[in-house]
Amino acid sequence: MFPLSRAVRMARLPGFAMALMLTGLLFAALAFTPRAEAMEPEAKVVYHADFADPRRFSAMLTSINNMMTYYQDEFMDVDVRIVFVAHGIRFLTDDDLADTPFEADEELKEERDTLRGRLMSLASTHGVKLELCEITRSQIGLDQDEVYDHVEFVPSGVVRIAELQNEKGFAYIKIE
Repeated sequence: MFPLSRAVRMARLPGFAMALMLTGLLFAALAFTPRAEAMEPEAKVVYHADFADPRRFSAMLTSINNMMTYYQDEFMDVDVRIVFVAHGIRFLTDDDLADTPFEADEELKEERDTLRGRLMSLASTHGVKLELCEITRSQIGLDQDEVYDHVEFVPSGVVRIAELQNEKGFAYIKIE
């Protein structure tokens, strides 16, 4: 075999460079696209908790648990949040909230330990995010330290729900 002349080697360089560049772009596209899709949950749901009834709250927790079980059985990534507004604050503290519109009644006092355990299990085991309206909390003077672990404070609960629906594509569920 004869060695290729320098002129022939130089003529092949642009073609080789183009092939190398296209290969690099292909690998970059393959490397980054699946990661971006994997980061976005397949299901996004926000529950609105603005009620006082412990039985209704229990039904909501059952609904969320069933949803989380389904998505996990299907190996689907899910982002579930509960936004607590007004009376919903009753389910995020052991404080009886005496002399406030949200004061704990006997039914809540009897069910509080069970409801807290179920809620904390959803947060710690299933990654359900708990978000409390800061307007509600501050209006009744409840210290942030009196609120359960895993709770994030948001400036306005109803604004948060609107943002999750409009900007982030969350489905809205309210248990009646």
